[in-house]
Amino acid sequence: MVELFGRSISAREVAEHAGALSQFAGVRLMTLGDGIERGVRMLEFRTGTGLRFTVLVDRAMDIADCEHRGRAIGWHSPAGFRHPGLHEYEGEGGLSWLRSFSGLMVTCGLDHILFMDEDDASHYVYGPRETVSSSLHGRIGTIPARLTGYGERWEGDRCFLWCEGVIQQSTVFGEDLHLVRRIEAEIGTDEIHLHDRVVNRGFYRTPHMFLYHINIGHPVLAEGSRYLAPLSDVVWAAHAGPDYAKSGVGYRTLPRPQHGFHEQVWQHEMAADADGRVPVALVNDALGFGVLVETRKNQFPCHYEWQNLQAGQYALGIEPSTNHVLGKQFARQRAELIWLEHGEERRYDTVFQVLDGADTIAAAEARIRAIGGQPDEDFPAPSGNYPRITGREARA
Repeated sequence: MVELFGRSISAREVAEHAGALSQFAGVRLMTLGDGIERGVRMLEFRTGTGLRFTVLVDRAMDIADCEHRGRAIGWHSPAGFRHPGLHEYEGEGGLSWLRSFSGLMVTCGLDHILFMDEDDASHYVYGPRETVSSSLHGRIGTIPARLTGYGERWEGDRCFLWCEGVIQQSTVFGEDLHLVRRIEAEIGTDEIHLHDRVVNRGFYRTPHMFLYHINIGHPVLAEGSRYLAPLSDVVWAAHAGPDYAKSGVGYRTLPRPQHGFHEQVWQHEMAADADGRVPVALVNDALGFGVLVETRKNQFPCHYEWQNLQAGQYALGIEPSTNHVLGKQFARQRAELIWLEHGEERRYDTVFQVLDGADTIAAAEARIRAIGGQPDEDFPAPSGNYPRITGREARA
């Protein structure tokens, strides 16, 4: 049955009450038409509960807008949803990625994440190319998708909105990695399900790194909002040292927008439940509003918290990652870099859940605390203990 407007109704009853499902919910394709967004294809999803989100087909099928009953969840940066044709990947010493950085979710990868890097290219067997140059967070986030389908699917009296596409990061004498992305949302629910496959379609042995930059804005993020996670250890903090607490902003409780704020990043070691799931949430108790992101420990063994609390750019990032925060060379040294042979792939399954109301927040917090507690102090001393990531052999 479909849960709509406070009651359970059948597919027949849904049809009886309107000439088209789109009166209540649906997914439709549109094209943005002005400014730096002009020409970007976008899919709009509405589940009928007040959950609305958009998928940028021409930007890796990332999730851009996200709101619930008119309240924003996803972050809109000053950069906007820039058309990929305007992006200069090599610009600003590798930092031009920031000029295309906006939305609830920005995908990072497929062969590189984190800060700029020069990596050995001998595995591509092409003499003139001695190194692979990577800018901040890799190439994938500004590559248009080939949209393979979208629409509505009924399974008895349940209806699922969906889209699927392929994003291809490829070059001659280099990588040929494909991201096959499927996004689903059931009508009558407050959840988004993301299913990704990264496949090596080439015949060179190719490195793979992957990260979701999940960016939550106001009003979920506000003065007093709380970061909740089954956090067993604080591994690293970018700002650790004698001035660790200088900003006065710890990892747990968030302040109002700040002036002159420098970003803060932590790597947290997360515990998982019996099924290997890791739920992390940001909640605004004053509004009874929040969002929970659920990932799988065997897919994303590492987790970062990003704080960009600067006025005018106010955001908190939940960042599940395939690798530790020290980057590709650190992963190489520890034999933790994923390598894919032809036809081999990695899969990633993630759920976004809107937390609407105090009871829903309380249930999410109880679930997280049942998996593991988190430090009570705002500035826990980073341990520097980077757990060994195992099982990094390529697999089909």
